[in-house]
Amino acid sequence: MTAPLDPIHPPARLGVLGGGQLGRMFVQAAHDLGYRTVTLTSSPDDPAAQIAHDVVLAPPDCHPGADLESLRTFAERCDAVTIEFENVHAPGVRWLGRRLPVRPGWHAVWIAQNRIREKSFLSRHGFPVPDWRPIRTQADLHRALELPGPLILKTAASGYDGRGQIRLDHPHELDPAWSSLNRAPCIVERVVPFALEISCIVARNPQGHSAVYPVFWNQHRHHILDVTVCPAPIGPIVAATARQIARRIAAALQIVGLLTVEFFVTPSGDLLVNELAPRPHNSGHLTIEAAETSQFSQQVRALCGLPLGSANLRGPAAMANLLGDLWFPHPPRWDAALAADSAVSIHLYGKSSAKPRRKMGHLTILDADPLAAEARARAARAALQPHKSSCPPGRSVSPNLPGSS
Repeated sequence: MTAPLDPIHPPARLGVLGGGQLGRMFVQAAHDLGYRTVTLTSSPDDPAAQIAHDVVLAPPDCHPGADLESLRTFAERCDAVTIEFENVHAPGVRWLGRRLPVRPGWHAVWIAQNRIREKSFLSRHGFPVPDWRPIRTQADLHRALELPGPLILKTAASGYDGRGQIRLDHPHELDPAWSSLNRAPCIVERVVPFALEISCIVARNPQGHSAVYPVFWNQHRHHILDVTVCPAPIGPIVAATARQIARRIAAALQIVGLLTVEFFVTPSGDLLVNELAPRPHNSGHLTIEAAETSQFSQQVRALCGLPLGSANLRGPAAMANLLGDLWFPHPPRWDAALAADSAVSIHLYGKSSAKPRRKMGHLTILDADPLAAEARARAARAALQPHKSSCPPGRSVSPNLPGSS
């Protein structure tokens, strides 16, 4: 179905496939613009379902063969649909797209949800990526041994926050590592000795107009995003090149919505594309306070065919993730964080239980100096658990949040 270019005005009903924190912040932005919202998710207590006007209870990756009635109900209750996460059922997205505007479309989602398809797309279009090989068969495995180590083996599907990834220091480790992943389709890449990890978020509407945010510097801990600083501490040429590449990838994918491009920056200043995400991104959460238009408001505008907002920063900022580890040995002291810095903005996602490494919220600080913003964000987060001990593995607790159960 070719989506009409006429704008979708409020109070139209905007649907989101998925009920997590990205869906929640999309719903909040849609409400700010006067739209009604519907989420398709598994539980009425999911973060987005708690605040949406309507909820269809079904797995977010539902598909026509098994969940036709749920998809039909969802389509009947929506005027347009977006996604909060790429690991949805692409044929289900295509089924919806034949009945109403769905942005991004199924093909971009299909490419981004599989690393073999994603790397093949990037390589085919000439975008810079680390040396890589697909592994589907034993013959592919032998060809992959041509790559000099160290290597990293990644599952082609369902990898997130470091899941399904194994570092290999020697080529002979490749075969047993692939066996440990049940010989599922994978890619293997040369490990990149990078200086920084950055991301760039592009908003693109149905008319082909785009807006690109300044570059984000991302610091990870245990493969999970820990702190983001914007603007990134890189030179103007590297920043401009990253934004240009991100814009070109969005156009090549014909994205309508948001596209996040994650890059490695090498010590010499070269850029290599690591991953794509056709949706809002954890690194972009600071745009809620720091940008003239947040990434979630841009998602609403792109979905509805409205003019995009300015992606300029109001000022430098830093964002720190709040993981479930902070709920141990006792719930966080929100008063302590607010007392530590009166300018801190805290966002909690309403999740009903805290678990180690589970994303429970984030906090943001603006400062004229981006590195000072980072230091203040870390200090405010540290104030939540001033005498924190390690979290007992495998435990979960109630987060003691307003409205949680």
